[in-house]
Amino acid sequence: MKTPKELALLAARALADKKGKEIQVLEISSLTTLADYFVLATGSSNTQINALVDNVEKVLTEEADEEALHREGYRGGTWVLLDYGCVAVHVFNGEAREFYGLERLWKDGTPVALDLPEQE
Repeated sequence: MKTPKELALLAARALADKKGKEIQVLEISSLTTLADYFVLATGSSNTQINALVDNVEKVLTEEADEEALHREGYRGGTWVLLDYGCVAVHVFNGEAREFYGLERLWKDGTPVALDLPEQE
């Protein structure tokens, strides 16, 4: 069984594998009971956002035997949330990410260092 941090990092890698942009992991466990980690990424189109989310689900199922407890926003294509209980994965288009500003709202969270391939 993987720790919440390992799940968050696995999700971040799955997003990077499908060319997600601006990938960030924030530890928020000391700030809320909503989750221990937020994983944030930006996709360039509805199609890419769906591919990013699908890959996170595939990788977390195959490598960690974890299924999302809830999925929200898939059809809308501007912001998709995957809720794994201890980890919440948010994938936005650029406009929605800027509008909702989760990084600003959760600025007291602790950024987690990522060892991902270079993002363009």
